[in-house]
Amino acid sequence: MKTIKGPAVFLAQFVGNEPPFNSLDGICQWAADLGYKGIQIPTWETHLIDIDKAAESQVYCDELKGKVNSFGLEITELSTHLQGQLVAVNPAYNVMFDGFAPEAVRNNPKARTDWAIDFVKKSGTASRRLGLKAHATFSGALLWHTIYPWPQRPNGLVTIGFDELAKRWLPILNHFDEQGVDLCYELHPGEDLHDGTTFERFLEATGNHSRVNILYDPSHFVLQQLDYLTFIDYYHERIKAFHVKDAEFNPTGRQGVYGGYSDWKDRAGRFRSLGDGQTDFKGIFSKLTQYGCNVWAVMEWECCIKSSHQGAREGAPFIQKHIIKAAERSFDDFAGGDIDKEDLKNILGI
Repeated sequence: MKTIKGPAVFLAQFVGNEPPFNSLDGICQWAADLGYKGIQIPTWETHLIDIDKAAESQVYCDELKGKVNSFGLEITELSTHLQGQLVAVNPAYNVMFDGFAPEAVRNNPKARTDWAIDFVKKSGTASRRLGLKAHATFSGALLWHTIYPWPQRPNGLVTIGFDELAKRWLPILNHFDEQGVDLCYELHPGEDLHDGTTFERFLEATGNHSRVNILYDPSHFVLQQLDYLTFIDYYHERIKAFHVKDAEFNPTGRQGVYGGYSDWKDRAGRFRSLGDGQTDFKGIFSKLTQYGCNVWAVMEWECCIKSSHQGAREGAPFIQKHIIKAAERSFDDFAGGDIDKEDLKNILGI
């Protein structure tokens, strides 16, 4: 068993134009003051990290890591959620996702995909230079618009879709393998990888690639009504990153999982600040510890009711409270003792 590391915080929801959220120094001091021990860095925030420099310069990475460490923090992972999304975009979403890409490749799906693949690969190199072993991302989606299809999906569509998704990701996966870094896909509605079944499809399409792994976020499973504890039993060997995010699901006579196009605060399923939702974090931390999952517990704050500042203040002690120091010996060791083979036979009467 292993003790989960933490608490840490994903910075994406907190970066802003005002101090202390507009600089790496400021946001590191803020996180440390709140009791966090690690930060997950969104790579699209260029004032936090320059991926081009990080991919090319060990000196830059050493200085970046040293700066973060000077605040008593560690970098847990880099995140390419936005760029990973752009690896695979169905044409129905071109306009909506173009905003994640540089202007030079907008309105040009092929150029946008090529840029995204290159960027994620550079992030793998940067992760290696920073001494990181895991990387957080999204898979993108070619098939999501067919999730609840009408008319029915043509035979073979899903197979072709996952084959194409794997084709786009395999060069990235192979590069990450060369860097010694695991790609951890956050299983998330809107992505082709959104539950265990779709993860298995992708894993098979990549030839069971060793770098295909999971960023475990139970909030998305609460909203899908998936058994997120049994999920850990199935996939613990592939869980290499962990977002601590809460959610609740309260279906009504008017709406359920799909939410009726409502705003977040009016949906049956919605994300909540830690401790305000329905997620069984005691069970989650117990299972992840039991299976020896070597992960950071990284708070991802998303809530439609509570302020981000309050959520951030409450997040670190909430995670710290749930971290279990893994047992180093059995509780009943005192009753045991050395015994030889003949004694064992005598116990059995043989």
